[in-house]
Amino acid sequence: MDPDELRRLAECAKEPIRTPGVIQSHGTLLGVDAATQVVVVASENARSWLGRPFAEIGNPELQGAVRSGSAIDPVRVVWEGSPTDAIVHRVDDLTIVELEALPHDEYARTAVVTAINRLTAVASVAELRQQAAAEIRRVTGFDRVMIYHFHEDGHGEVVADDSVPELESLLGHHFPSSDIPPQARDLYVTKVGRAIASTSSPTIPLLAISDELRTVDLSNAELRGVSPYHLQYMRNMGQASTFSLSLVEDGRLVGMITCAHRTERRLPVLLRRALEVLAAQITMQFASMREIARLRHLVEVRERRTELLAPLYASDDIPSALLRGPRTVLDLVPADGVLVHIGGTSRVAGDVPPLDDMTRVLELLSGEAFVSEGLEADRPDISALLPSTAGLLVVPLAGPDDTLVFFRGEVAREIFWLGDQSAGNRPSQLSPRTSFSTWKSTVRGRSLPWGTVIQDALELGHELETVLHRRAQAQLAELAMRDALTGLHNRRYLAERLAAGSPVDLDGRALLFVDLDDFKSVNDVHGHDVGDVVILEVARRLIAHSRERDVVVRLGGDEFVVLLDVVGGEDVHAIADRMVAAIAAPIETKVATLIVTASCGIVVAEPGASRVGLLEEADAAMYRAKRAGRNRVSS
Repeated sequence: MDPDELRRLAECAKEPIRTPGVIQSHGTLLGVDAATQVVVVASENARSWLGRPFAEIGNPELQGAVRSGSAIDPVRVVWEGSPTDAIVHRVDDLTIVELEALPHDEYARTAVVTAINRLTAVASVAELRQQAAAEIRRVTGFDRVMIYHFHEDGHGEVVADDSVPELESLLGHHFPSSDIPPQARDLYVTKVGRAIASTSSPTIPLLAISDELRTVDLSNAELRGVSPYHLQYMRNMGQASTFSLSLVEDGRLVGMITCAHRTERRLPVLLRRALEVLAAQITMQFASMREIARLRHLVEVRERRTELLAPLYASDDIPSALLRGPRTVLDLVPADGVLVHIGGTSRVAGDVPPLDDMTRVLELLSGEAFVSEGLEADRPDISALLPSTAGLLVVPLAGPDDTLVFFRGEVAREIFWLGDQSAGNRPSQLSPRTSFSTWKSTVRGRSLPWGTVIQDALELGHELETVLHRRAQAQLAELAMRDALTGLHNRRYLAERLAAGSPVDLDGRALLFVDLDDFKSVNDVHGHDVGDVVILEVARRLIAHSRERDVVVRLGGDEFVVLLDVVGGEDVHAIADRMVAAIAAPIETKVATLIVTASCGIVVAEPGASRVGLLEEADAAMYRAKRAGRNRVSS
């Protein structure tokens, strides 16, 4: 935001817009002490009432409203010989009574009901905005009805415009935040509807029986006087009167509806109240549409995220899996390029800077998350390293240096403004613009806004961390079931397989218990390194002579088990004989050619038999083979 705009915002903040001490010229204001029912504040055009009991007004219905401090609807009274609407509300210990002269034109509130019924059938935000502007102009008869949307940085945009044919459309035009400064927006949250009957009529000051009452809070008053700055702004826009409605969502001003007329035009209080209801209806529809769109987006993103992450459990190269599959990380986080760094491996896709420059940027960020749509303005030091990058989104992961980095290039945009924003279009730095003719500026050095993509990227990072954690746990669990030397399944794995509560399946099961004969002598004569070579070779031969569906297990030392889950009539003895013969073949080592034999015990479990005790039976059979002379099979 430029310095002049900041100064304008600071100056606006000084204006006492809630306590202006004046009201608009088309009405009268009385402040009644709630305890004494005496008029203690009065507009100058009712100075004769100051200090008098309010009961002297002679209207029982209005007196009742004043005593209660509120009125559901305006109370119709005759004031100074004319029919007048009296509006009542309470401010601290004062009851404020506003007497507002009726406008010359009559309006039917039923037209608002018709408008609400029509708008409830609209299905899109853009269509709702434009149709709402048209409906409100039809009801009010104003020359122009605009709907504003406020962006995150505070500036506004005209997102709907319905006007008489001779007025140029302002749809799509932007205006700075100082046009509706923060303290005005706070006030507009307090009071939804605001009418400015005339931009040229002089205001009427308030009188009071004490100085502190002269600055009574008029935040909720219909007749509240308006900032001279804003009145000049309206005159410069060619507006003689306006009526505005706040679009308030969760206590926050998200937009406004402004009705403007080139001549003075007023709406009666009851119609303004009905239009406030319409504004609330429009706000709820906007919120519902955005929520529906958000939920749809959430479902779509979750589906895409599941497709992306599911294959990672079986991948040995996580970065490549995120970038090379049918669904990639760029499908979830749209960007021009991406760097994925996980487990010390980096992979890139799309248009990315050199890896050395990206590494330096990550060092500057020190593992912190980062997002920018205008890198040159936000972080010149990083921009110098990434000159072709305007938008940067960095999502750190749990692992050391594990990171997702998304890059977006510059997207130059033309912005149309309500009037030249430069100093030449203002008599002074703090004055409103003198001309509101369309002024165009080109925004450079910025990428497309990240918007909801930021949250999508953070959720992707979180779920990716979960996948990596579970994958690491699964790998650790798998390692716990493996023998460190041979990589075969170990005793723990076999115990869990045999401890299953279900009986042997219909195809039967067999166990081969293989024990090397006199293996201790190999270690004693040639050392444990040669012994490890022999164990590895025996493991390789057992795998080579087993079937694809069989499992070879190293129990420990020189003991092995081959688990045949499916027997299916095959000759288990023949399989065992092949293995024993294969082990007996000479084994070449660096120190000698060795011949090692093995004894094998067999147990075959019939379908439906218990799994418990099979290992012990096979072990007993193996010892029978040893006692029978070794290098043989026994059952």
